[in-house]
Amino acid sequence: MDVISSTIHTHKSNFLKSETPITATRTHYKHTHHLQVCATRVTPTITHQVLDEIPHSDTFAWNRLIQNHLSNKQPQHALSVYHQMLLRGVLPDNHTLPRVLLASRLWGDFVFGKQVHGQAFKLGFGSDQYVVTALIDLYGRLDSIDSAKWIFYKSSGRNSVSWTMLVKLYLMQNKPKLAVDLFHQMVELGAEVDNVALATSIGACGVLGSIQEGRKVHGIARKCGLEFDVLVSNSLLRMYIDCGSIEDANEIFYLMPSKDVISWTEMIGVSVKNGAFNDGLKLLRLMNRDGIKPDALSFSSVLPACARIAAHKLGKEIHGYLLRNGIDFNIMVQNAIMDMYIKSGFIEYASNIFETMKERDVISWTVMILGYSIHGQGELGVNLFREMDKDSRIGIDQFTYAAVLHTCSTARMVEKGWFYFNRIGVPKVTHCALMVSLLARAGLFDEARIFIEEHRLERHPEVLRALLGGCRIHRQVKIGKRVIDQLSELEPLNADNYVILSNWYADGAKWDMVDELRETILDMGLKPKKAYSWVELRNKVHVFGTGDVSHPRSEGIYWELKYLMKKMESKGHRRNPDFSLHDVDEERECIQIGHSEMLALSFGLISTQAKVTIRVTKNLRMCRSCHDFAKFIAKTVEREVIIKDPNCFHHFKNGFCSCGDFW
Repeated sequence: MDVISSTIHTHKSNFLKSETPITATRTHYKHTHHLQVCATRVTPTITHQVLDEIPHSDTFAWNRLIQNHLSNKQPQHALSVYHQMLLRGVLPDNHTLPRVLLASRLWGDFVFGKQVHGQAFKLGFGSDQYVVTALIDLYGRLDSIDSAKWIFYKSSGRNSVSWTMLVKLYLMQNKPKLAVDLFHQMVELGAEVDNVALATSIGACGVLGSIQEGRKVHGIARKCGLEFDVLVSNSLLRMYIDCGSIEDANEIFYLMPSKDVISWTEMIGVSVKNGAFNDGLKLLRLMNRDGIKPDALSFSSVLPACARIAAHKLGKEIHGYLLRNGIDFNIMVQNAIMDMYIKSGFIEYASNIFETMKERDVISWTVMILGYSIHGQGELGVNLFREMDKDSRIGIDQFTYAAVLHTCSTARMVEKGWFYFNRIGVPKVTHCALMVSLLARAGLFDEARIFIEEHRLERHPEVLRALLGGCRIHRQVKIGKRVIDQLSELEPLNADNYVILSNWYADGAKWDMVDELRETILDMGLKPKKAYSWVELRNKVHVFGTGDVSHPRSEGIYWELKYLMKKMESKGHRRNPDFSLHDVDEERECIQIGHSEMLALSFGLISTQAKVTIRVTKNLRMCRSCHDFAKFIAKTVEREVIIKDPNCFHHFKNGFCSCGDFW
C-alpha cells in the first residue's frame, strides 16, 4: 500500500474527530512564520529539522510551507514536504490538495498526480471546486483535454473557475474556436461569468481572428457590467488589435475610466507598429501625465518610433530616462535601444551598448550584425557572426542567417556567403535573394543566373530586384533590361517597374517609347513614387521634394548648391548623369541641385555650425550624381554627411562613402 493510502487508512477517522489542541493554536503563528522563512532561504534538509515541531492538526502551517515552495518555483520541494506531511500522519484538506496537484503538474509527475486524485476522492473532496479545477489543469496539461473534460462533466463542483480552466486549455492547444464555443455554452447554462472568464474567451477570439465572435463576447461583457473592468478592457484592446480593428481598440481605450500600464503599452505598441510614430510618442507623454509609470515593455514598444534620424534626440532622451529612473534594463530593452541607435544613424552608440551587455540573446547578435551591414561595415558584421558561432548556447535562426548573408553581400565576401548559405537547412526565398544580391554585387552575373535557374527563382520579384541592384552597380544595362521586362510581367501594377523601363529608354534616347510608357502608366491609373528627403533641425523636421522652392530659405539653399557645384567643376569633377536603371522618373528631368537630398543637405549646411554632422533621410534610392556630389561636399566643407536611403546609411567623410560606391 502506498504512503497516501496507508495514511488515509490509519488516521482518517481520528483526524476527522479530533479537535485542535490549545497549544497548537497558541503557537500557530510562530510555526507558520518560521516555516515561511525556511522555505524561502534554506535547503530542504534544514527545513525538515523543524517539521516535527508542527502540531499534526495544524494543516494551515503545512499548506503555507507547500505554497512558499510553489511561489519560489520549487515544485519538487513542495512534493517533498507533502510526502513528509503524510509520513507524520497529517491528512490534507481541500487547500492542500490543489497545491499538491499544481506541484505535480509543474514537476511533470502525472503518476503522482493521479495518486493525489485518488486520495481526493477517498477523502470526499472529489467535487470540491478548487480540487476539481486543479484536476482539470493537471489532466489537461499532462494527459489530454478529453480527460480534463471527463473530470469536468463528471463533477458537481463546476463553477466559473473550472469552466474558465477548460476554456484556457482549449486555447493553449491552439483550438480557439472550441474555446469560444465552450464559453458560450457556459453562458447558456447560467454559470457565473467573471472578469477572468471574459478575458480568457476574448483572448480566444483574438487568436481566432474573428471580430464577429469578439463583438459577441464584448456584448456579454457589457451585459455583465464588466466591460470596463481593467482586465476585460485590456483583453478587448488586444483582441481588436489582433483582429485589425484599430478604431474599435481606440474607442475602448478612450472610454476606459481607468487605465493601467498594460492599457497604455498596448496602444503605444499598435501606434508605432502601424507607423503612427508621433501618436505613439504622444501616448507615452499622456501616460506619464496620467501618473502611470512606463515599464520596460512600454519603452520597448515606443523605442522603434525613435529609430529614425529625425527622432534620434528623443531616443537619446528615453535612453537617459531609463538610466536615471532605474527601469529594468533587461535584454529586451537593451535590444530595442541598440536597434533604435542603429536605425537613427548612431552605429557607434549601438556598438557600445552591445559590448557592455552582460547577457546577449540571438536577437542581440542579429541586430548588431545587421546594423554593421547597413552602415557599410560588412566585415565587422561577419566577424561578429563568427564570434557568436563559437557560443553553443546561442541558437542561430533564419533571421541571423539572413543578417550574416546581408553582411557578406555588403562586404562582397562571396566564399563566406556560400559557406553560410550552405549551412542553412532549408533556405527561404529571402536567403536566396540575398545570395543573388551578393553574387550580383560582386559582378558574378553568370553564377547568379545559374543559381536562379537551379533554385527555380525566376518568378520571385524579390530575387529579380536583387539581381537588378547588381546591374545598377556594374552598369549591366542589357541584363538589367531583361530583368525589368520580367518584373513588369510579374508585377504589372507596380509603377516602379515602368519608371525604370522608361529611364532605360530615355538613356538610349528612345523618346517615343518613353512617351508610350507614360501614357500606359496614366491609363492604368498607376502613381509612381515621389522622391522626398528630410532633415531635422531644432526639433522641427524640414521636408523637401524634387525641385522644391517652397521652403522659406530656398534662395540660400540653391545659392549654396550652385557655389559648391561650380567649385566641384573647377576641380575637374564632372556630373555622372546615369539614370538608365534609376527608379525615380522626376529626377531625370530635374537639374542635379534640385534633387531632394541635395536640397536637404544644403539646408543643413547653411543652418548649422561648422563641423556639425548633417543627417538626411531619403525615401528612395540616391542617384549616382548626388552620391558623387555628396562625397565632394563632405570633403570640401570638412564635415561628415550621413544620408539614409532604403538600401543603407551612406556615411560621407573625407571624399569617401561607407558603402564603397556599392549600393
